[in-house]
Amino acid sequence: MSEDCIFCKIANGEIATELVYQTPNTVVFKDANPKAPVHLLVVPKKHYATLNDVDDKELLGELMQTIQQVTKKIGLKSYKVHINTGKDAGQVVFHLHIHILGNK
Repeated sequence: MSEDCIFCKIANGEIATELVYQTPNTVVFKDANPKAPVHLLVVPKKHYATLNDVDDKELLGELMQTIQQVTKKIGLKSYKVHINTGKDAGQVVFHLHIHILGNK
């Protein structure tokens, strides 16, 4: 956990937010600044600054399965998945997170 990371604080329950879905290693919640009618963030509970920092293949698979499970749960059949990796790619919060955008 990074002490000043907002996503670590959300994942660990230090900042209250409505979780849409969670697994033992991931949480899913609504984006505070949505860019689509459905805009969710899938976040690993363990801190990784970017996608390039993850060496855990099981976690990467779980993140993808979490996307499948949460979209099925909320009935979202068509959606876009987006990951910003690094400042030049538009990453603002340096904790790996995957955007799910739907109903656009």
